[in-house]
Amino acid sequence: MSVVSEEPDGRGAAPPRERGRDIVAQNMDTGIARAQVQIQAGLYIVDIKPANMEELTEVITAAEFHPHHCNTFVYSSSKGTIRLCDMRASALCDRHTKFFEEPEDPSNRSFFSEIISSISDVKFSHSGRYIMTRDYLTVKVWDLNMENRPIETYQVHDYLRSKLCSLYENDCIFDKFECVWNGSDSVIMTGSYNNFFRMFDRNTKRDVTLEASRENSKPRAILKPRKVCVGGKRRKDEISVDSLDFSKKILHTAWHPSENIIAVAATNNLYIFQDKVN
Repeated sequence: MSVVSEEPDGRGAAPPRERGRDIVAQNMDTGIARAQVQIQAGLYIVDIKPANMEELTEVITAAEFHPHHCNTFVYSSSKGTIRLCDMRASALCDRHTKFFEEPEDPSNRSFFSEIISSISDVKFSHSGRYIMTRDYLTVKVWDLNMENRPIETYQVHDYLRSKLCSLYENDCIFDKFECVWNGSDSVIMTGSYNNFFRMFDRNTKRDVTLEASRENSKPRAILKPRKVCVGGKRRKDEISVDSLDFSKKILHTAWHPSENIIAVAATNNLYIFQDKVN
C-alpha cells in the first residue's frame, strides 16, 4: 500500500496539474506521485494505519488536490468524513486543517448506516470554493468555510433505501460511484443503476435521470428523462424499482471542462453525449 512522490523541483508553487503531480489514495495511505517512466523517490503525506491492525476502524477512500493551491488537498474516509490538509504546515499531514462531517440523526441509525455513509469520491469545484462528495445514496456539496454540515444535499436514488438488505447480500452496497462538476460548477452529475445517471442543477434545483444505452447512443438521438416508480400504479414511461438491473451501473463519469460534453462508463461500454446541436 505504498504511494510515492518525486521531491519538489524548486520551480515554484505551480498548480499540481501543471507540475505533473497526482495524489493517490490507497485505503490507509495518501501520497503524491509524479507519472514518469520510472517513479523515483517516495513521500508519504498521510498514514492513518494503526500499529495494531485489529484496531483498524477507518480507511481513506478518495483524495484530490486543490485546483489553485498545490499545497492544499482533501481526503475522505469510510466514516463519511473529509479532511483538508496543508502541506506547508508539515511534511506529514497527520493533523488536518479542517474537518468536515455531518452529524448523524440517531433516529435514522441502522445496521447499514456506516456502509452507506462511506464516501466513494471527493472533488473540488473548479473555483476551489466548494467540495463535492458522493456516498452510496447522496451527493453533498460543502463550503470550505463551513465544516459542520453540507450546504447542499442531493438524493441520487433514495428509492433504494428499502432495498439495502438485498443490496448488501449481492455486494452492490459497496459499489463506488464517482461524481463530477460541469465547467461552471452549476450542474452535478453522478451515476446509478440500470445504466441511469443523474444530473442536478444547483441554480434551479431541478434534477433529471437519464439512461445510457445503445438505443440512445444513435446519432442525433435525444435522451429522454426516466422515472423510477416505487409503489402503486406505474405509468407507461416509468420503470419499477423492482425491475432495476443492478448489474448495469454507471460508476465513472466525466464532463468536458468548457463544453456540454459528457462521458459515462457503463460496465464495458463508454458513452459520450453532447448538448443538442442545431
